[in-house]
Amino acid sequence: MAKNISFRDFDWVLLALCLVICALGTMEIYSATINAPKFADAHLALKQVYWIVAGLTLMFAVSLISYEVLLDNTPWFYIAAIFSLMSVLVFGRKYLGARRWIALPGGIHFQPSEWVKLILVLAIARFFMEIRHREDLSLGDLIKAGLIILVPFALVMKQPDMGTALTYLPPLIMGLFLGGMKKRHALMIVLLVGFALPLAYKHMKPYQQQRLTSFLHPEEDSQGSGYQVEQAKIAVGAGGIWGSGLAKGSQTQGSFIPEPHNDFIMAAFAEEHGFVGAIALLLLYFLVLMRLIHNAQTAPDRAGAFVVMGIVAVLAFHILINVGMVVGFMPVTGIPLPLMSYGGSSLLFMFLALGIVNNIRMRRFVN
Repeated sequence: MAKNISFRDFDWVLLALCLVICALGTMEIYSATINAPKFADAHLALKQVYWIVAGLTLMFAVSLISYEVLLDNTPWFYIAAIFSLMSVLVFGRKYLGARRWIALPGGIHFQPSEWVKLILVLAIARFFMEIRHREDLSLGDLIKAGLIILVPFALVMKQPDMGTALTYLPPLIMGLFLGGMKKRHALMIVLLVGFALPLAYKHMKPYQQQRLTSFLHPEEDSQGSGYQVEQAKIAVGAGGIWGSGLAKGSQTQGSFIPEPHNDFIMAAFAEEHGFVGAIALLLLYFLVLMRLIHNAQTAPDRAGAFVVMGIVAVLAFHILINVGMVVGFMPVTGIPLPLMSYGGSSLLFMFLALGIVNNIRMRRFVN
């Protein structure tokens, strides 16, 4: 451990908030799978606990490695990220029409696109650290920053996994905002995106197009493309104020909600714990985001602040899209709810991110 680095400076409040969310998630995973027809699904809650323990181990390990060392080695991490995404396209396991996972020994399936988010956060922070002498970003800076995201974005879209690919954009947007993007450049980007969206829509797969449009009127195809949104909204409404109780939600226990332990865990939680429980969970997320922003404000340098705010952007985007799709305000994109949804790759990403945040926090007073 470096001189003047102590776990007394560790953000134990942030960790406690995250562990409470993990506990609620594990509880809901248990409830959602207690009557699972498959034997494997009945043990997902226990597997989630194993992933949490593994995540905590990685978090404490990463917090001891100087984030400056991580930033210095970011080009190598970026190359490794590109190769891992390419390996998915060649060796990845195909599930539900998408090739996103690599099978590892012991029956573990690793999703490289999750850890790539963290690499991109570091890459964006390093880029803006290198141009810190400039007050305003030039057009060339914007193009270079965009190219950092473009390659992994395209590779993930090829899997295809539009939801995860979209999570690569928030750290870029946050970096541009904090880096001093000019108003005219921001307007130009908005106009380009506006013109590009219809073209991008035409090149999407049919099921992706349906997801982007069916959430507006799910009742028109309630047994097809609108089924997921309809069932999720019914579950949220059925929860009422106080909820139906743990393992007592009719939509959840009747297997009407698709993926109640994963992408739609918020719908299952809202059904069984009601409006009060859902608001309490969102309050926990709000406190986590505020705590992260505080750590960004007290970061020892510009690079550290950019890293933490990049993580804030990714986390906020996940919460916004996942909760939005559950209540029918956002299209279904398969983005998990951080720390709640079942899945080792997503959990490990979050705990690695927390490790880097605390890495930066613990070095606030190091000269």
